[in-house]
Amino acid sequence: MTTALITHPDGFNHSTPPGHPEQVARLDAVLGALEGVNLLRLKAPMAAEADLLRVHPKAYLDGLHEDVPEHGRRQLDADTWLSPGSLGAAWRAAGAAIRAVDAVLGGEAANAFCAMRPPGHHAETETAMGFCLLGNVAAAAKHALDHHGLSRVAIIDFDVHHGNGTQDLVEDDPRILFCSTHEMPLYPGTGDPSDTGPHDTVVNVALRAGCDGTGMLAALEEKVFPRVVAHRPGLILVSAGFDAHRDDPLAGLMLEAEDFAKVTARICDLAADLCSGRVVSALEGGYDLEALGACAAAHVRILEERGR
Repeated sequence: MTTALITHPDGFNHSTPPGHPEQVARLDAVLGALEGVNLLRLKAPMAAEADLLRVHPKAYLDGLHEDVPEHGRRQLDADTWLSPGSLGAAWRAAGAAIRAVDAVLGGEAANAFCAMRPPGHHAETETAMGFCLLGNVAAAAKHALDHHGLSRVAIIDFDVHHGNGTQDLVEDDPRILFCSTHEMPLYPGTGDPSDTGPHDTVVNVALRAGCDGTGMLAALEEKVFPRVVAHRPGLILVSAGFDAHRDDPLAGLMLEAEDFAKVTARICDLAADLCSGRVVSALEGGYDLEALGACAAAHVRILEERGR
């Protein structure tokens, strides 16, 4: 088997204002960095309403449809925008993560990476925020459990910002272990290590500005990976944000592209031991275009090597 790359041209149709960090060029940077890589290339479908209703109420989904402008853009908060093409992109971003679960659990691919936008890990149950509209990885985790019958899954979120939305969407489900490493203090201001969720299935690891790849990997080895092993997931999902890179304009961690390769390799090691190597990864942050491309390529290179 091989690694699946799941994407769709609709990801380019989500328009943000000039100068906005979550821009169309991000998808160009990622896909350009993956040109020529031997991957199973799949088109992201639109997420089914039933899959989205596992994580968002119908009133919220209907409200997004009502808020989409016919022309131009509409601002939902200081960071989050809607344009006429936003919901097609968002529904396919969630659909990509769900399709990736189907491909990996169905034996079509060994592992998968979803290159779509907008990202999803800040979208709460009834609130779009932080560039995010839908809980892509959360919806994929629930799909793996409810549609494929897995007993447990784990989510590892190494975006530089706390995945408050994903935590909000999954912390009430003891079948899901959610682990987030993130810089603190930083947007959105959540993710204190004392917050372990109602079932002690949330692991929040706070990193200080200036932390490098060695420090981040050490934190994962000490605080995250043992919890993943103890949870015994049938699938590991990854919220792959690359904004912990030293060149990223929105944060202060100091990782290099090869540090993301090392983190990915360790996640793949865990997956090999726990769940037959089954890993589904979805793009979250990363706002320096050159660094984003390099980090995504390093991440997918390891997935592809392990998926052979």
